[in-house]
Amino acid sequence: MTQPLRLGIAGLGTVGVGVVKIVQRQANLLAQRCGRPVEITAISARSRDKDRGVTLSRYAWEDDPVALARRADVDVFVELMGGSDGPAKAATEAAIAAGKDVVTANKAMLALHGQALAEAAEAKGRVLRFEAAVAGGIPVIKALTEGLAGNAIGRVMGVMNGTCNYILTRMDSAGLTYEEAFAEADGLGYLEADPTLDVGGIDAAHKLTLLASIAFGSKVNFDAIALEGIGSITIEDIRRAGDMGYKIKLLGVAQMTGRGLEQRMSPCLVPATSPLGQLEGGTNMVVIEGDSVGQIVLRGAGAGEGPTASAVMSDVCDIARGIRVATFGRPATALDDAPPASAASPACYYLRMELADRPGALAKVATVLGEAGISIDRMRQYDHPGDNAPVLIVTHKTARPNLDTALAALPGTGVLTGAPVALRIEEV
Repeated sequence: MTQPLRLGIAGLGTVGVGVVKIVQRQANLLAQRCGRPVEITAISARSRDKDRGVTLSRYAWEDDPVALARRADVDVFVELMGGSDGPAKAATEAAIAAGKDVVTANKAMLALHGQALAEAAEAKGRVLRFEAAVAGGIPVIKALTEGLAGNAIGRVMGVMNGTCNYILTRMDSAGLTYEEAFAEADGLGYLEADPTLDVGGIDAAHKLTLLASIAFGSKVNFDAIALEGIGSITIEDIRRAGDMGYKIKLLGVAQMTGRGLEQRMSPCLVPATSPLGQLEGGTNMVVIEGDSVGQIVLRGAGAGEGPTASAVMSDVCDIARGIRVATFGRPATALDDAPPASAASPACYYLRMELADRPGALAKVATVLGEAGISIDRMRQYDHPGDNAPVLIVTHKTARPNLDTALAALPGTGVLTGAPVALRIEEV
């Protein structure tokens, strides 16, 4: 009988338990699809006695995940502990050094240490797989490394944090303030222990830099991402953008330009009728543009026990089948040090500002924009009961430095009654 593929699972939280359930429930199906049985031989977690709702007594227990990674009866080390450093990194390094293949869902570890880990794994002839680290159950890593291997990728973009999309969607659909929608998401358990990982865009940025590495053959460079969270978005922005035919999303975009590799994670306006604009709740979506295939859209659950465990098992099954793919789609030693783009590519921008309701106020704003080389495409002024007049402006395409010049000069006009809001409008 064909020898089984033996798994050692470190981390028995939501995803780890989900993987155990799949291996136990789908044993026959996995054996048929993989051409060999898939078994769990050993496990490790912080607490041995915790009731996780699944039978674990048949597996060997290791208190130390590094010891688990080194066990002779483990072929594939499945790292589901999380954390960019500490036990997760130490155990992953130990597994590679011991000649094990590794499957991980740890986006933070890969975003910060992916290059070194990939080089170490490939030098040992091992694979390091991470489908579950990006967009949950959406098979975007496999799409880039395999399905689209014959394409030069022009752009990768998407909504890759379900919590942020939930908050923005609830602000839009229920008329909630940011604070109210944040509290609702927190009550539902959607937020990380450190909420800034979600609403600050850090979690999604970790994912974006991994996709950029695969798409453009570059070394992972998390520090090169222009990062902005959703904390400054107000219900007024949601409503005003909607009036002009847009939705606001925390959007990650990576593309190679003549200035270098552009990577940004920030709130953007997208057309309300576009696939990204219609994305609701905690769902994720990744859009990939290839020179041969054109644009494809991948949509699905971005987190949760089932979807993420499903992604883990897709990597496990590939290893069982003998499929060996370089970590980032090409040899780690061949990845380039892509220079980060010095500025974002030109785009239209949405501007919202409150002006003192007096003659000439709007003319002063238009003058500042014109002196910065920015022309106005559309403008809308709303009825207002008080002395401050809300004004919306959509610009023609302009370079971000021009916009920054204008934003710095606008307070000097003396007609603004608050700080202006500027959001990029992304073409999708």
